[in-house]
Amino acid sequence: MIEVMFSSLYAMLTSPHIMGLMLIGVFCGIVVGVTPGIGGRLSIALAIPFVFGMEMVSGAVFLLTMHACNGTSGQISSIMFGVPGDGDDAATVLDGYPMAKKGEAGRALGASVTASGVGGIFGAIVFAVMIPVLEPVVMAFSPAEFFLMAMLGITFIAFLAGGNQIFKGIIVGLFGMMLATIGTDPYTATPRFAWDFLFLWDGLSLVTAVLAIFAIPEMIALAVQGGAIAAVPLDGAKYTYRQLFEGVMEVPRHWWLAVRTSIIGAVIGMIPGLGSSTASWFCYGHAVQTSKHPERFGKGTVEGVIAPECGSNSREGGSLLPTLFFGIPGSSGMAVLMGAFLILGIQPGPAMLTKHLDLVWTLIWALVVGNLIAVTFLLFIMRWVALLTFVNGAMLVPFIVVLAVTGAYINEGQWENLVVLVMLSILGYGLLRFNWPRAPFVIGLVLGKISEESLHKALGLWGWEFFFRPLSLVLLGLIAATIIVAVYRGRSPSRIPQELMSS
Repeated sequence: MIEVMFSSLYAMLTSPHIMGLMLIGVFCGIVVGVTPGIGGRLSIALAIPFVFGMEMVSGAVFLLTMHACNGTSGQISSIMFGVPGDGDDAATVLDGYPMAKKGEAGRALGASVTASGVGGIFGAIVFAVMIPVLEPVVMAFSPAEFFLMAMLGITFIAFLAGGNQIFKGIIVGLFGMMLATIGTDPYTATPRFAWDFLFLWDGLSLVTAVLAIFAIPEMIALAVQGGAIAAVPLDGAKYTYRQLFEGVMEVPRHWWLAVRTSIIGAVIGMIPGLGSSTASWFCYGHAVQTSKHPERFGKGTVEGVIAPECGSNSREGGSLLPTLFFGIPGSSGMAVLMGAFLILGIQPGPAMLTKHLDLVWTLIWALVVGNLIAVTFLLFIMRWVALLTFVNGAMLVPFIVVLAVTGAYINEGQWENLVVLVMLSILGYGLLRFNWPRAPFVIGLVLGKISEESLHKALGLWGWEFFFRPLSLVLLGLIAATIIVAVYRGRSPSRIPQELMSS
């Protein structure tokens, strides 16, 4: 295996054709990532016509590199303007945007880009390490575990709200879960709360909801407040490479957090059905849960940027594992990517371990090299990107609002989503204006549908006895421990995050 591993790397690096396609894939992935609403799925779908007739390895490397680099650059708009590039980037807004408002955009960008690269590389490493022990790990999870994993994620609401905000967080989270029931009933397959609107049959658009809850309210607040996103320092030093380097060095300073969240993200990516946005929220919740100073989160702490970025990008390596070896897409983006692989002549399945192991290692190396190229390029251009936080809001707000509206429309091509955007933006601004936490709404919306579908399947398979499965008992223990720790911390006045995720 070692010989195949290094021969695949050598063949890739010495091929001008493959390296040229990889560079194009990195550039396209970065452009797509910073554009709200496009996302990995749509970018792959748009790229499929260009890979027709392309050689198998070249086409696969191009598509995978482009898909992986979406996450490496998606946090830029989240940090700079509070506008998530996709649902996966919403968690980065919570601390990234407050850092930008404090004039620390360079530090936040340096930390986020480095964490994204570390997460992407770590995901590829986890993929490689897990090759010998694939089937037992992936197949151990059933609908029962999916349901309890979703419940574990929902309990993070207690940490994300914190202190006297816990009840507000629960209310907001439950409202998000209520809206997650809009669409087709998973048990009867009949429309529910969708009335005669066909666009609601698939449920509320996550991208539209995230833009409405985070992006539009922040732009309204900036317009009302006036001035720029960040105040110009008295000494006139708006941005330096030193600030960027400080952000880069935050990742090795918090290396243990980066490793933990990268592992969590990769494992979540291996489990089909948990959804692509779950990893970043789980990792953010884990960072808050394990921090000695949880009151700093939501106000601009660098750990709140590192954790979701490591988890979100490591998920790509993890989700590639069931996609290639079992033909089970690990995420919606991987579902589209698997269709593109089939067009190229790549047949996912156990044969990938025997007949096409060289291709597998080429894809692993493509994740590593592609992330390194993307990180290097992004760190070079961040000097000019960070300066945008000092541009007057009167010039930025119209552009960002148009960008958000365009993203909400092109994500699904439904004009009705613009109506949903307006309605949820009113809700989002109300939450921001009256100091209510907004993150629990997105968590409820993301995990609500997963938990409902998994609960129906688990009850159908085992009845209520599914709670007593060995892995279920472990997850129940984690849920109980999470609630106990949250209540204990909430009783400590010195550790109550009063304004977490409301600014």
